[in-house]
Amino acid sequence: MVFSWLSTIVLLGCLTSSILGQNNNDIPNSFPHDYPGKPSGDFSPVWQDYFLVKDSLPNITFPINRNFAGNIPVNRAGHPNDTLFFWAFEQKQGSLTASTKEDSTTPWGIWLNGGPGASSLLGLLLENGPLHVTVSGSMESNPNSWDKFVDYIWVDSPVGTGYSTADRFGYIADEDQMAEDFIGFLSNVVKVFPSLAKRPLLLTGESYAGTYIPYITKALFSMNDPPVKLAKIAIGDGTVVNVDESEQMPALQVVETYPQLIGYDPEVHQYFKEQTHLCGFDFNLTYPQHGLFPPIVNVDDTITANFTAAARPRSSNSKALSKSLVSLAKRSLDAGSAIPKKITRLMRRQLKTRDSRKAAWKKEKRDLSGRANGTIDPFYGCFLMQEVYDYANNFSFPWNASPETSIQSLDDFGPLDFYDIPDGRNPPLALDPTTFLNDNRTRAALHAPTSKDWILQFNYPFNSTDVNGTGFAGHISPGANDFGDPSPAPIVFLSELATNASKHGVTVIIYSGNDDSVVAHYASEVAIQNTTFGGIQGFSKKPQTPFTDDSGKFAGIVHQERGWVYALFDNAGHEVPEFAPEAAFVFFRDFILGDSKVGLVESGGNVVGGEGASSLLVGDILYGTSSILFGNGTSTSLFAYPSATIASWEKYFSSVVEASSAELAKATITQAAAP
Repeated sequence: MVFSWLSTIVLLGCLTSSILGQNNNDIPNSFPHDYPGKPSGDFSPVWQDYFLVKDSLPNITFPINRNFAGNIPVNRAGHPNDTLFFWAFEQKQGSLTASTKEDSTTPWGIWLNGGPGASSLLGLLLENGPLHVTVSGSMESNPNSWDKFVDYIWVDSPVGTGYSTADRFGYIADEDQMAEDFIGFLSNVVKVFPSLAKRPLLLTGESYAGTYIPYITKALFSMNDPPVKLAKIAIGDGTVVNVDESEQMPALQVVETYPQLIGYDPEVHQYFKEQTHLCGFDFNLTYPQHGLFPPIVNVDDTITANFTAAARPRSSNSKALSKSLVSLAKRSLDAGSAIPKKITRLMRRQLKTRDSRKAAWKKEKRDLSGRANGTIDPFYGCFLMQEVYDYANNFSFPWNASPETSIQSLDDFGPLDFYDIPDGRNPPLALDPTTFLNDNRTRAALHAPTSKDWILQFNYPFNSTDVNGTGFAGHISPGANDFGDPSPAPIVFLSELATNASKHGVTVIIYSGNDDSVVAHYASEVAIQNTTFGGIQGFSKKPQTPFTDDSGKFAGIVHQERGWVYALFDNAGHEVPEFAPEAAFVFFRDFILGDSKVGLVESGGNVVGGEGASSLLVGDILYGTSSILFGNGTSTSLFAYPSATIASWEKYFSSVVEASSAELAKATITQAAAP
């Protein structure tokens, strides 16, 4: 399984140019580049020839379908240089450039990556696009590209992301402005490719696109005459709930999916189970759900003043920052340059934080004799996912096997990859499209701007602010989340969105990778069960219908009710099309593009395809793979605990699930008997 250090910062927003010294006074002012042959006047089909990629792309030695690329304005008043960059691939010759009379029925798709501030070219070049970058930097054809079925467009959003441009004061203020920008972009796209205005749109994406897509959908529903005909939305491992709910709430379920993280230790599991309860993260999912889940605590408020700010865990940002700093430092050395002093200072601060946290575990937590005993841990508070990561990196093989990080050796900060738990390589294989995308031949062929270099992610998308905690100039607006986003998570309007989706005939698809701990599937399931659609809260039956890829291999679990679809992918991390490409290819074909009935609850209560995956589930848990990949990117091995250890755990955990089920059943009977 291939993975990239780039992927370690897709959701957490903590990399590149700002790390090299960005501050609020020199936020870049980028602008699109005018290439020869640019038409004058408003957008129209005349622009198709301008955006057509005619020049050869470096390292592309195989045929690819006709494609188009460039920057298109978002029509924001006073900000003419605010544009979104797109790269579109035709499914077949002439399909994208067809007139409305020639085609008004064939679906088309858009893909958005997250970040916030992460380029969607990550998805194109590592996940579901027709071109894939390899470890050596060469390019290869992707047999599982989604454009094999329909015309597909990968879009860098919001403004300033990837090759999208923005003036210094033109970054988005909030998600509503992001959506308004995106609709402005769409209104220009359909002028260039007129058939797209009438053809059904599949709006798809992952990670922080779980925030973008609902806001864009809400904005489209509010319009009397939207520029596109939305048919389905599909969100993978998405931030539909707030940051604490997506990053901290699922910690116990992650441990139960991969008990290797705690060495199959029941006592440690009981500790995390207790902390989960104390933090209010232990929601009971019932089918159907009765009553909304209460808001969870603010995890920042659960850490006492007994520890200095430098030693406290903050959020996943701190760990991702560590990996990013190490990567940047390595690249500086590879280029023959000294490590920038700012990076060195931040690395030392991160090392101090790591040492403090490790000391706390060694002194108080390893034997659990000094644990909180009925109170929230004063060191970690409800940053439970960080506590899980620290435990694994300090005590659980193979994640604790890497040498200590030092400024001299620049070894990684531990091999635990929270985007793909079973990949414990240190370092992982490096898949980096930066060289390809910043090659001047690529830039010219794609009509990309010359005012900026492409980077995977920038960390000031919201009104030119910087991510909190990085040590750089910038600020987080009051009420904003850890990424500077002041808008509430989509969960606050998801039931209203679901009502409008039913009214407009729009299908809602949510899917998760079982190996992802950043936005683990439990967060998505909580969001679904907390949403009313079709007049009922949540699914009426537990998702447990298996689906397979084209080879007949078990791909995961799928469930459908009242216009909503949910899938849990087996052996897939945060970027499902990267980690499970064959399964994602089939899922796109059959469920996102197609209308497969597998997993559908029929009017009589029967489930199409049966509920055969129930034998694979222990409670709500689908166990992850028993073997953990470790070593380094070029020399790897698989590690699995002894079968007796695994069997002992499975017996223990089954008893825990049985006891919990009995307790839930008793509570349900008591509730039903109450006057």
